[in-house]
Amino acid sequence: MSRKLTIAIDGPAGAGKSSTARGVAERLGYVYVDTGAMYRAVAYLAMQAGLSTERDTKAIGELAGKMQVEFRRVEEQQHIFVNGEDLEDKVRLPEVGAMSSAVSAMPLVRKNLLQTQRDLARDPGVVMEGRDIGTVVLPGADLKIFLTASAEERARRRFEQTKDQHPDLTFEQVLANQLERDQRDSSREVAPLKKAEDAVEIVSDGMSLEQVIDRIVAIARAKEAEADA
Repeated sequence: MSRKLTIAIDGPAGAGKSSTARGVAERLGYVYVDTGAMYRAVAYLAMQAGLSTERDTKAIGELAGKMQVEFRRVEEQQHIFVNGEDLEDKVRLPEVGAMSSAVSAMPLVRKNLLQTQRDLARDPGVVMEGRDIGTVVLPGADLKIFLTASAEERARRRFEQTKDQHPDLTFEQVLANQLERDQRDSSREVAPLKKAEDAVEIVSDGMSLEQVIDRIVAIARAKEAEADA
């Protein structure tokens, strides 16, 4: 049996990291660790506790430090469990997603989730995605991927995904939001988005999701074979 790897996938918003990481993990038989869901879980619990991202940053950070996080398979899907409760559906609510952006920028939240994320990757055979996995969370990962695409391509994909639910939303608005998010993510003080020096960059313009997954799986299998040699 080949030695399993720890794989870090980073990249900007809208690059398809979650779908890609999930697909790569399934193909390789690895565990997929969705760090975005972890920040969403903090946001959900903060909302349930009536905490404000403006007034209660210390309390939200402490809440993040008390979470017991697991990822389990439920009917062929991977769900996030926090303190034993399945929160998968709840963390995907739009209002939770909106709050999670502010929550993920809080230094104490990131500090307290850092060890949890590292614990989840203690055993090889993990695919973890985010914006600072290869640079901060798992700097020693066996394989680092920086998955990106042009802002226009990422905005086009997001527009196609959301236009039915939001018919009044224009492509230009989605692109403007994309550029604003890119600027915020790359310039924030805590764990800014950047490519690790030893990461393999994949620009996915013109590529399907399956093509991106195929490429990463091929790189990973070559790494596994190299480790076994």
